[in-house]
Amino acid sequence: MDASAVFNLVGQASYGALAAVALWGAYFVVLVMTRVNRKRFKTEDAQDKFVESIEPDLKRGDFDAVLKACEGEARALPMMVTFACKNKVFGFNKVRQMTLDRFQRDVIAELDYSIAWIITVIKTAPMLGLFGTVVGMMGAFGKLASATNVSPSELAGDIRVALETTAIGLTIAIPLVMAMASIHNRIRHMQDLVGSGLARVLEAYKIGLAKIERSGRSGN
Repeated sequence: MDASAVFNLVGQASYGALAAVALWGAYFVVLVMTRVNRKRFKTEDAQDKFVESIEPDLKRGDFDAVLKACEGEARALPMMVTFACKNKVFGFNKVRQMTLDRFQRDVIAELDYSIAWIITVIKTAPMLGLFGTVVGMMGAFGKLASATNVSPSELAGDIRVALETTAIGLTIAIPLVMAMASIHNRIRHMQDLVGSGLARVLEAYKIGLAKIERSGRSGN
């Protein structure tokens, strides 16, 4: 196999690599957006209704009723409420910190792992495109160096690969950059919603814990 055939083979392989990278990036964009939508309430009003539905039970210290209301919920706020209720023995200050840490670890960190793959694709796609460009130009110059008379049509294939791979790499990266902006906005919105909801929940939770402690002391 001569050098020209090798360059052609590598150039064609670049298309396959770019296609695989594009699919990988698109998969993680869909995955992250789906997870964000699954973890948050659609609107602030919907979240407020949920908080209002459990606030009376929290303030009464009826954590079993709260756990029942949150049962089967995959959204972040109900999950954090469940975690807080199950760990009430640690006291309010400890539970508050544990709940915030749990949100960062189980919700935000999980999203960050997937976002890291999208960022990798954004960086890799243009590099693969540049690699295809270098290979295409090497093939074109190799033909010029090995033949005394080369027709433009013989060079056109290599030059086309050189230009197309760069264009494809940028075509992959640019939409992913825009998708990342949308993802970050969705995550920030989710964090704001969960933060405001968690503040209300923890305030009611604190009142409920205090009632339990008072009733325990009066019982003694």
